[in-house]
Amino acid sequence: MQHTARSIPLRRAGVLAALLLLPAAQLVAQRPAQRTQPAQAPAAKATRVASVEGISEYSLPNGLRVLLFPDQSKPTVTVNITYLVGSRHEGYGETGMAHLLEHLLFKGSKSHPNIPQELTDHGSRPNGTTSWDRTNYFETVPATDRNLDWALDLEADRMVNSFVAQKDLESEFSVVRNEFESGENNPFRVTLQRMMASAYEWHGYGRFVIGNKSDIENVPIDRLQAFYRKYYQPDNAVLVVAGKFDPAKTLAIIETKFGAIPRPARSGEKGNLIRATYTQEPVQDGERFVEIRRVGDAQMVWMGYHVPAGSHPDFAALTVLDHAMTNNPSGRLYKALVETKVASGVSGIPLQLAEPGMWMTFAQLRMEQSVDSARTVMQSVLDTARTFTTEEVNRAKAAQLRQMELMLTNSEAVGYQLTEWAAMGDWRLFFINRDRIEKVTPDDLKRVAAAYLKPSNRTVALFVPTQAPDRAEIPVTPSIAALVADYRGREVMQAGEAFDATPANIDARTKRSTLPNGMHVSLLRKETRGDRVVASITLRHGTVEALFGKGQVASLAAAMLSRGTTALTRQQVRDSLDKLKAQVFIGGATNNLGVSVQTVNANLVPVLDLVAQQLRSPRFDASEFDNLKRERLAQIEQSKSEPQLLGQLTMSRRLSPQPKGHVLYTAMPDEQIAEVNAVTLDQVKAFARQFYGASFADIAVVGDFDEAAAAAAIARLFGDWRNPQPFSRAVRTFAASDSAFESIETPDKANAMFLAGQNIALKDDDADYPAMLLANFMMGGGFLNSRIPQRLRQKEGISYGAGTSMQVQSLDRFGTFMGIAILNPTNIDRLTKAYREEIDRVLKDGFTKEEVEAARSGYVEGRSQGRANDQELVGMLIARRFNGRTLAWDANLEAAVSALTPAQVNAAVKKYIDPSKTVIVRAGDFAKNPPPPVTP
Repeated sequence: MQHTARSIPLRRAGVLAALLLLPAAQLVAQRPAQRTQPAQAPAAKATRVASVEGISEYSLPNGLRVLLFPDQSKPTVTVNITYLVGSRHEGYGETGMAHLLEHLLFKGSKSHPNIPQELTDHGSRPNGTTSWDRTNYFETVPATDRNLDWALDLEADRMVNSFVAQKDLESEFSVVRNEFESGENNPFRVTLQRMMASAYEWHGYGRFVIGNKSDIENVPIDRLQAFYRKYYQPDNAVLVVAGKFDPAKTLAIIETKFGAIPRPARSGEKGNLIRATYTQEPVQDGERFVEIRRVGDAQMVWMGYHVPAGSHPDFAALTVLDHAMTNNPSGRLYKALVETKVASGVSGIPLQLAEPGMWMTFAQLRMEQSVDSARTVMQSVLDTARTFTTEEVNRAKAAQLRQMELMLTNSEAVGYQLTEWAAMGDWRLFFINRDRIEKVTPDDLKRVAAAYLKPSNRTVALFVPTQAPDRAEIPVTPSIAALVADYRGREVMQAGEAFDATPANIDARTKRSTLPNGMHVSLLRKETRGDRVVASITLRHGTVEALFGKGQVASLAAAMLSRGTTALTRQQVRDSLDKLKAQVFIGGATNNLGVSVQTVNANLVPVLDLVAQQLRSPRFDASEFDNLKRERLAQIEQSKSEPQLLGQLTMSRRLSPQPKGHVLYTAMPDEQIAEVNAVTLDQVKAFARQFYGASFADIAVVGDFDEAAAAAAIARLFGDWRNPQPFSRAVRTFAASDSAFESIETPDKANAMFLAGQNIALKDDDADYPAMLLANFMMGGGFLNSRIPQRLRQKEGISYGAGTSMQVQSLDRFGTFMGIAILNPTNIDRLTKAYREEIDRVLKDGFTKEEVEAARSGYVEGRSQGRANDQELVGMLIARRFNGRTLAWDANLEAAVSALTPAQVNAAVKKYIDPSKTVIVRAGDFAKNPPPPVTP
């Protein structure tokens, strides 16, 4: 399960949540914590509360708040339930309890004893997350009556009848501990955690959501059960349904399934009275300092300030202030730190919470850069930033409002985002915050900077005596009821069509053509919510021989395309995209380059014009190139001692060995650093001149757009752009892998990495491919119910993240099958043994008829969700075209999977999976954390 922080104006940071419980005498250790619903309880009728911009709120008599957001253009539906409890509610010895309970609610309930299996069977995209203010559970499923009824029934049953049993705690607490340890490897997360702990003396926000390791290990089951009974109740929950559904029919189902759950009798005597948290953080009276010393390869300097609650009017101005200070490349801190080469990167985190939170900014430094210099510059900029220009404010507002508007075009994203605002007090705060951002002025930034960016309100630091304290008084959280009472919002956003995302319908509606220069065009027009349109461009160039030794040159050349054109600076490009309500990402490898575009109908052609300028007329500014190299080096250096990266790179070299300089060569971090240092701007310019063109390119556009206008623009912008040199793809040749073992020491890393891989001679149009696809899904490619996660996480409790993957080529008979797990280094022998036993069990006994039947439908339904996502669909259209296919190939594949028998699957596994050909790679601090001795 994931633990996430609250809304950071549509950015995110990681975090968790909560507790409070009942007497142990009421429970036997192994007894499920079920609360049965009254038999034949009449359906409770919902009362309409409010409606804003297509979202309607209802209330059930038992206190449950229900938000319905219908969107017929989305062939999926999301069910998201939020419980208003988080880590700020935790007390001494209770840290991490809410997050641990979140894990246990996937272990089963009275009517849903095998939740992971059901999630897979319904082709869902599920998760649960915990934060400072709330815990939520959600699943996105293909929009059918059966799936929606099941999802609502699951969440209603989990609310009152989850097992929360001792036997599940015994296996899951070590999984959560492993998740804790994986975070301990992350310098960003560790620094953020120490930062918050230092900034808050008393408030619960100072406790990181993952919790204290000893609390996780020692929590009694009766306390978890009591916490569950207290907080997991309808009067403490908000249910969101978003996507394609019938509102009246869905509300009736909710009235039946959730309305039958009684409102709890809240009283102090019964121990289940929920009190509002009332701890207020004292006004900070001096700068604070914390220092972390751990193994690593990059440095960071953080500064944070206490700010009001996310519902306070000042937070809109603080959001704009964050952009004005940290935006790359126009932000003041960016210019003062990165452009002057004092730091390699800078960013900001406006932590928007239910109660007064934090605004934080941090700079990333390479090892040769001075922490003292960076700190001095940061402090100087923050202490003197008291006036702001109209240009700065308008630029920041445009960026924030663009993100919000694009998010509103995606009902699935809205369904998730409402969790954050509901936890802040009310879902309508999202729209109120948007309206406030529109009204922010330079004077507002001046006021909030003066009020909160004070040295005495800053956390970095040590105590500094002063004769005249200048302290920041943080306003109290406003009345949410008063804020939302008369709020009506704006007109409901234009809805899209009910699009059938089947392969046949997609092929029938996709118009394909080829430009004179050879560029392939795929256009799929459909009506979307908010006139949303997405596009993807793939440029291919060069041959294996011509590109030899040019890997980093190609990568840096692609990255420079986003940093200005001959006519526009980098900032002007950014400003233009904001005005066009567009997001554009450009990146590339040695022999290809990709562009991702998201915008709205009216702006598609202007956005494509701008993209063409970026691709065909890059600026190649010298200072931007220097900044890029420093950023790239800092990224590599920060990750060079990470077990997961080192393990993956080592496995890649083992399974696909290539000479250094080859297009498919895998470079280790030190090699990458040397290569980046060696690349010059002249080499980057020459690479673009010698290789870039659209002769071998693809473009796909999906969404609400004018087909004729788009086709004409694509022809005008790219039709005459030819590759200076020929292109040929890098061919992968199968060679059987030999059994091998490699262990990599990564000192002072709490989390380790395990990989077990082998090459397989398979192509994705081979007769055995569907069977191997389903075998991988059942082995470890599905949700928690597949074999490897079941053994390593659910049963053994030794890995938070475990599974298998299979990568098979379309044009070459070459593939890999791999097992992957993260773990505590002390468990490496135990995990290796368990993994091998599961592989041997499959080879000896095979998969059962029941497993195959359940996996077939779950896998096929899961694929349909990919086609329902426009950003995934554009990639599919390009990939199928390049491989000489249409989506009819997908239909045939899914039909083949649906017809598979256990005998076919088991025969394929025995044919391709060979333990004697397996390469084992492990990376971690095994010297410091040796496995325990085996008891005779």
